[in-house]
Amino acid sequence: MIRSRFAASMVAIGAASLVLAGCGNNDTATEEEVATEEVVAAVEPNCAIGTLLPQTGNLAFLGPPEFAGVDLAVKQINEAGGINGEEIVHLVGDSGDTSTDIASQTTDSHLANNVMAIVGAASSGVSLTVIDKITGANVVHFSPANTSPALTEYEDNGFYFRTAPPDTFQGAVVGGLVFDDGYDSAAILALDDAYGIGLADNFEKNFVEAGGTVTEKLIYNPQAAEFSAEVTAVKGSSPKAVVLIGFEETTKILQEMIKQGVGPDKLPVYLVDGNLSSAAYADLPEGIMVGVKGTLPGTATPDAVKEALLSVNPDLEDFSYAPESWDAVNLIALAAAAGGSCDGATVAANLAAVSGANGGEKCTDYASCKKLLDEGKAIDYEGLSGPVNFNEFGDPSVATMGIYEYTANDKYEPIDFITGDVPKP
Repeated sequence: MIRSRFAASMVAIGAASLVLAGCGNNDTATEEEVATEEVVAAVEPNCAIGTLLPQTGNLAFLGPPEFAGVDLAVKQINEAGGINGEEIVHLVGDSGDTSTDIASQTTDSHLANNVMAIVGAASSGVSLTVIDKITGANVVHFSPANTSPALTEYEDNGFYFRTAPPDTFQGAVVGGLVFDDGYDSAAILALDDAYGIGLADNFEKNFVEAGGTVTEKLIYNPQAAEFSAEVTAVKGSSPKAVVLIGFEETTKILQEMIKQGVGPDKLPVYLVDGNLSSAAYADLPEGIMVGVKGTLPGTATPDAVKEALLSVNPDLEDFSYAPESWDAVNLIALAAAAGGSCDGATVAANLAAVSGANGGEKCTDYASCKKLLDEGKAIDYEGLSGPVNFNEFGDPSVATMGIYEYTANDKYEPIDFITGDVPKP
């Protein structure tokens, strides 16, 4: 685990009322390197956040944009005067995945450094391995990317929050999308974890309610060496479409589907946020991904924001969850500012209020929101990922889901955005 290192040369770019500046360099490390790096000295004072984001593991492709979103927010907050005069500090940490113990080690280090909040994990399954440890220490556990419904009613003592909506929402959108596209039968291939199972269940529920039939529902081991049996079972069920819910192993599954003659050029495939990637499928047969659709929480990332993120990391190929990460840090800082303390309990107690759960004057970045707080006004933060407005579970009560379509193996474009209330349990 290392301190975030700001780039020597900053590039400021305007995006609406947002001013973003590049910082940090989060190179991918091996699991062994991340697990054994020395922990930085304890932070004095404690206006610190720790990240628990994937530098390694099966969601490592989501790490770079998420780290970039965090660092951009930290830089802007400090340029706006910090939290009640104190700079916010970012302690970088890897989450690994559920096949390692990296998340637990990172969490222990962050707690030892007296952080007020831990941002992450990207994987719902990883978050579920450390949520008790984090919330039990009265530290805010704030994920920009967790979507498992299992986290909605989890006993977290009021310390768990997320900017991504639970998959009760994404499941409804995907279910409606597949049926509205004219496919009344579908097979589901989903990885075996809280995210995969939760999204598969919610897709099935909504698809069946719309009038569709699920021909096969297969929960697979994402660590498997190959997926021939799973693809054979799906093929044998004769679906009109396939919903593929996974992470980096999706590439292997698509390769096997192509091999068995049911690739995306033969059988419509729908992806989700965990595998919507502009890099993972570049080496598949040319053009085979064209027409594949997928979903991703949040609104379109503005070009100016993409430019800011690219100034942080010119090699960025995905921007998934960068807006949600940016919003997470801003909300944490605003909650601390509103409560007058960089303390986990104070942050947790004020997050719903600064998100606009009880109304307030709308604002879109830390500087403008902090100005309103200083004037004694209630605020309603609306960031890059859209309105948040936390409900009693720490979930956003309203969310936007983007629908994307591939125009090439390495490029997808937005075709629609759906905003609505997030279903409660």
